[in-house]
Amino acid sequence: MLDRLLLTPARVTAFAADTRGVAALPDPVGSEIESRVLPNGMRLSRRRTPIGVLGVIYESRPNVTIDIAVLCIKTGNAVILRGGSDTLRSSQALVHVIRGALERVGLPVDTVQYIASSDRALVTQLLRLDAYVDMIIPRGGAALHKLCRDQATVPVITGGVGICHLFVDASADVERSIDIIVNSKTQRPGTCNTLDTVLVHRALAAKFLPHMATRLAAKNVELRADADAFAILQDAPSEAHVLPAGPDDFDQEWLALILGVRIVDTLEEAIDHIQEHSLEHTDGILTNNWHNAMRFVNEVNSAAVFVNASTRFNDGGQFGLGAEVAVSTQKLHARGPMGLEQLTTYKWVGLGDWHVRP
Repeated sequence: MLDRLLLTPARVTAFAADTRGVAALPDPVGSEIESRVLPNGMRLSRRRTPIGVLGVIYESRPNVTIDIAVLCIKTGNAVILRGGSDTLRSSQALVHVIRGALERVGLPVDTVQYIASSDRALVTQLLRLDAYVDMIIPRGGAALHKLCRDQATVPVITGGVGICHLFVDASADVERSIDIIVNSKTQRPGTCNTLDTVLVHRALAAKFLPHMATRLAAKNVELRADADAFAILQDAPSEAHVLPAGPDDFDQEWLALILGVRIVDTLEEAIDHIQEHSLEHTDGILTNNWHNAMRFVNEVNSAAVFVNASTRFNDGGQFGLGAEVAVSTQKLHARGPMGLEQLTTYKWVGLGDWHVRP
């Protein structure tokens, strides 16, 4: 939590760099998605347009204030921001800077607005402003998403909550797989694309798990292991911190240095586990078997599916989008990191030559 809240000179410098990066990206508004000439001679196209007014509700991480504001300004959207009480003053300070910049360049200051109160009743009011707000994007835990889905009269895009998995196939390279697991779990453990559960093929488990436990112990990661994995890990080096997995441990987005571990017998069992426990955010396979890789990609229906790569890559900046408003886990309109294009809709434009319909 402290890491998510922290503002340092280095992070503020990164905000500025990310802002310049988004500014340098092509403007999607007005671009044609497709264009064709109909048999009657009319030219028909689809053009990207702003969505309108967005309401974004988020928790912690004051950098989100900058990311959202910059993406909305770039795409011609207005935004009403409501950050968490834990970042109230940081977000107010950042919004003050943004609004001052808008004023200096002659753009409407109210393009970016901030609800400067921790009163939760104001969230409910925002969710019901369907006459003024075109879309709600919550960034937070499952409780916030449920609140928005249950109470909003405005369309809601949910995302940013993940129970992320990596499956270590029997053919996987041990050392490289552990490198990816350590990165996925410890590079920044408080994010939604951080690894939560490792599934290990039984044929590799006895060799793989003790070595993985040693590497993760050096990063202070606690393992929650199913019965088969725990039996192997009991003999792991003494510095490894291993506990038996509880009944709900494979349904946790940890946001901490805790990792679930389970042994599976087959690729099918790994996919079944993911389908049962995943929130369709980020899942991946570590393998040297191309057939298994493609089967995993085709059957795991998450917003981002990786082969031999860290789950931490499911990110707007890493995808070349500049930044993101959220990582959508739903299937309509936008999926995965929501960058500039995902903050636009489109309209049909017909260019006629005095056409009338027969």
